[in-house]
Amino acid sequence: MSRRLRLETAHGWIGAYRSDPPIPPKGALVVVQEIFGLNRHIRAVVDRFAEHGFIAMAPAMFDLVDEDVELDYDEAGITRGRELVEKLGFDDAVNCVRAAAKQLESDAKVGVVGFCWGGTVAFLGNTRLSLPAVSYYGGRTVPFLGEKPTAPMLFHFGEHDPIISGEDVAEHQRRLSGSEFHVWDAGHGFNCDQRDDYRPTVAAQAMQRTLAFFERTLK
Repeated sequence: MSRRLRLETAHGWIGAYRSDPPIPPKGALVVVQEIFGLNRHIRAVVDRFAEHGFIAMAPAMFDLVDEDVELDYDEAGITRGRELVEKLGFDDAVNCVRAAAKQLESDAKVGVVGFCWGGTVAFLGNTRLSLPAVSYYGGRTVPFLGEKPTAPMLFHFGEHDPIISGEDVAEHQRRLSGSEFHVWDAGHGFNCDQRDDYRPTVAAQAMQRTLAFFERTLK
């Protein structure tokens, strides 16, 4: 069962999309969007996690800047998305995660999973909010590697990602050696079926690792 709702944050009200599983939940997940907003792909990700037994909620973080943003995966979408994440900032994004986690915590133990820009937000949800977290190809995490995980942490990267270099991946592994890493034979955005780099086999394998991680850490 999925529905849209309103979520109160430290900086104002935003929208959110929530989906609940048909079985007693294994845990609850805050799903953090890419730079393209709470679009059809992210809603599908939320629904997929619910199908696997997790309550899932994606906050519409850009509502703090511009309401109801859904961008396409093209040059115009990239340009607008980058403008919006710069206006929002990481601190306000983490506060959106905090608000969503607070609403979910009465239902189940909470984790966070994010994609691209959202992968970095998920990492900060771990270091700053102590939430078990999974980061998919978080392209902006390197400046924050001085912040240490305070809960279990899993990273997914693409070996052929033109945005995240092999050196950056190695730096993650060196400085966060206690975290779990998977480097896949894929490029950037391999989990998103709206992107040219979508790799369904890799996406399915990464999802299996992600589900196992949360089933273990959200018991």
